[in-house]
Amino acid sequence: MEEEGEGETGFTVIETVSDTLDSSVKFHLVTDILGFVLFMHQQIPSLLQDLTLEFDELNTEFAELETAIVQAETCSLRRKHASRKREVRMGIRRLDKLMNTISSLRTALQLMITDFPAIQRVVLILGPSALRPLNVYEFNFSHETAASRGDFTRNRVVETLSKKAIRVLISKGAGSSSSAGPTKLFLLVQAPSSINLHLHFLPKRDFRYNKKIVPFKVQFSCRTKNLEREECADGTHTAKAITSHSSNADDVIWFQCRHIIKGLASRASPTEE
Repeated sequence: MEEEGEGETGFTVIETVSDTLDSSVKFHLVTDILGFVLFMHQQIPSLLQDLTLEFDELNTEFAELETAIVQAETCSLRRKHASRKREVRMGIRRLDKLMNTISSLRTALQLMITDFPAIQRVVLILGPSALRPLNVYEFNFSHETAASRGDFTRNRVVETLSKKAIRVLISKGAGSSSSAGPTKLFLLVQAPSSINLHLHFLPKRDFRYNKKIVPFKVQFSCRTKNLEREECADGTHTAKAITSHSSNADDVIWFQCRHIIKGLASRASPTEE
């Protein structure tokens, strides 16, 4: 059973009866919401799950057509297969960069969470740059964390929390405004400065974005005996964390993912008739 409430710092709290939010749950929540953000802001033409399936099917069909052309017994059949192969290649090219970037971002996030399962803050920024956002999504995770031991399999907790979070974001107006064309999506994570994932993340110690932007905020929490007291202390810190660096014993700083997703924006924009 999951519950929803409003935190004192503007975070909508989604609470689960699970004792922990393990690294696998965090990974899937972030990537599910990332796909939702891209679709709702018209940066991809369909849901990410459908787009992934389409891309996989195109690649499978392309390989099958290559074999079919070689094995074709007549010239007309070879021409037919070759014509379809050109169409499939165009479809692959249209999605290739987007899907490869999303795959790289997912890999980067898995590595970050594997190195630091106690990750508590993640931000998704949609806009021309991370410093000039159009939309900001903040996510806060409670302290109760367990490592997934490299297992990032989906489970019922993920499915329930993901659906709940997306419903909450929609109710708050997420996706109600969209850019007129393709824009970029940036992923930022707070982690100890000692983490070294230079191929995937850049340290952004003094990161802050335009304060005029009002972010969508969701906090995922566990119902434990000490949760209320912990969240109270954490909430005060969270309100300042996104716009200024907090110097604590662990020296937690912001890291920006190198893999920046540029939308296709293939659907009609709201201004188009």
